[in-house]
Amino acid sequence: MRIFVAGASGVIGMRLVPRLVDAGHDVAGMTRSPDKMSATAALGAQPVVCDVFDTAALRDAVAAFAPELVVHQLTDLPDEASRIPLHIDANNRIRTEGTRNLLAAARAAGARRLLAQSIAWAPPGPGTAVAEHERLVLAAGGVVVRYGRLYGPGTYYPDALPEPPRVHVDAAAARTLAYLEAPTGIVTLCDEDHDETAGRSAPTT
Repeated sequence: MRIFVAGASGVIGMRLVPRLVDAGHDVAGMTRSPDKMSATAALGAQPVVCDVFDTAALRDAVAAFAPELVVHQLTDLPDEASRIPLHIDANNRIRTEGTRNLLAAARAAGARRLLAQSIAWAPPGPGTAVAEHERLVLAAGGVVVRYGRLYGPGTYYPDALPEPPRVHVDAAAARTLAYLEAPTGIVTLCDEDHDETAGRSAPTT
């Protein structure tokens, strides 16, 4: 498939992109930082520099690649865990406005599939940004992948295990490939259990 990965330079994105390329897919990797273009290209993807909040540029960027699948791995999180509270509003904006923008661009480009990351350790309640993010993805017929707390190189837990639910970042990226063509639904990926599913027409393992 032709796959457009938004958030290609993120902790999962940078592991997912080369796996997609190795599987024979044509991949575009979007980052908002020009400094990360060369790293994205080195992963085997066509680098795309775009801000998800620039709706016109985003629409043009996705349309130019003409993907069959759009993968949403966008977050706005700091490098240091201690600074997460300072990024809550920005990350919530990614999950709401950013998700709406990416879905609109995917729809305009004629993409027939969507896969988006979410979190497994805080079941979304009504009115939260996570709940709205998942609602938007499911309403568009996409697959929501709820990852456990990530650990391993490049994460907030490089040398220790976080509390469950958790999943090694390399396993998270590798296991995501199984859902590229799954029917719409919610998938939970964590170390403690097999992939669990919920939601309408959820994929099964």
